[in-house]
Amino acid sequence: MNWDVIEGKWQQLKGSVKEKWGDLTDDDLDKAAGKKDQLSGKLQEKYGWTKEEADNQLDDFFRDKS
Repeated sequence: MNWDVIEGKWQQLKGSVKEKWGDLTDDDLDKAAGKKDQLSGKLQEKYGWTKEEADNQLDDFFRDKS
């Protein structure tokens, strides 16, 4: 899924993102606002992943949503 589309549908997608990565808070998701870099940074912070690992997780997750 295109990240412009994700940003536009962020309110609808937040629930499924939080379900997948339960350590992310509502505040984390609000601050990310559907922006890949922000969301990737939060995943790195919460799960101790590298940037590449976080980006791959996001790509895999949102590929399934399209």
